[in-house]
Amino acid sequence: MNASPPHDPDGAAKQYLDDMAARRGYVLEYHKVMAANDFPVLQAADALVQAAYLSQRLLDRRTKELLFILSLTVMRSDKAHIQSHIRVALDLGVSPAEILEAIEIALPEAGVVAFQHGFDAWREVVDAPRLEPRTS
Repeated sequence: MNASPPHDPDGAAKQYLDDMAARRGYVLEYHKVMAANDFPVLQAADALVQAAYLSQRLLDRRTKELLFILSLTVMRSDKAHIQSHIRVALDLGVSPAEILEAIEIALPEAGVVAFQHGFDAWREVVDAPRLEPRTS
């Protein structure tokens, strides 16, 4: 059974999605689908993100991005989600080394598998250099 086709006659959901992208620096695939299929729930979820993450409170946006990257790594979130926050952090002036250090915090508590998940997302975004072992 297919869902009904997206319906946004006055363009409010599309405008809201555009505004989200401007505020956050990204939108995820689920944001796009929710805008088309359940706009009120997208607005409610976005309001929570606005209050906890985007609003300036005690932590600055750079710190929040590092925390987001770490928490998404530990949860083994979708790679694209982690990468969207890595890109925002880079745009905010966070260095690739700082982002890697945040991801490395996953090692003692969440383990190597969680770390590798976040590391792989980071490696692709920053195009990290690599060394090859010498062959005998």
